[in-house]
Amino acid sequence: MKKSGRGQFGKIGRPSPRYHLGVTLIEVLISLLIMAIGLLGMTGLQTESLRNTQVAYFRTQATILGNDVVERVRANLQGEEAGSYNNIDGLVNAGCNSLTGCTSAQLAGNDIAESKAALLDNLPLGSGTVCVDASPQDGTAAAMACDGAGIVYEVKIWWDEDRDGTAEKRFTMSFQP
Repeated sequence: MKKSGRGQFGKIGRPSPRYHLGVTLIEVLISLLIMAIGLLGMTGLQTESLRNTQVAYFRTQATILGNDVVERVRANLQGEEAGSYNNIDGLVNAGCNSLTGCTSAQLAGNDIAESKAALLDNLPLGSGTVCVDASPQDGTAAAMACDGAGIVYEVKIWWDEDRDGTAEKRFTMSFQP
C-alpha cells in the first residue's frame, strides 16, 4: 500500500506543530534585544544633546556678560582714559546707583564688581577680568596673566564647563573703547 505523503508533515507541505516549539519565543527575544540596543543608542544621543545644549548656554552667557562689561567701559570713557578699568578687582559703590552719583574711578570699580558678581551668578565658578593685554589667550582663572602691554582691552572670562571643580573653559573678547 502506498503512503499518503504525510510523514513528518501533518498536512502536505506544512510541518507538524511539534517542530514549531520555541521558534516564536526566540524571535521575540531577538526583537527585544534589537529594540533595547536601539533605545540605548537613543538615550546616548539624548544625553549628548543635553550636554551640547548646556555648553552652548554657558558660551552664550559668557558672550552676553562680556558684551555687558564692554558697554560699561564705553559708557564711562573718563574712567577708561584714566586707566580705572585696567585689571582691577572692583568694589561695589552704592552711590553709583543713586542720585548722589560717584566719580568715574568709583563707577569703574562698581562696574567691575557688578560684572564679577554676574559671572558668579550665571556661570559655574565664573570669574573674569578686564585688562590691557598683548596676549589674550594666556592665563587661567587663578592667574589671569594681564601684562599691561598692548593697545586694546581684553575681557577674559573663565568657567567650569564640565563641573569638575576647575574653571578651565575660557572666553576672550578684544575691544577698543
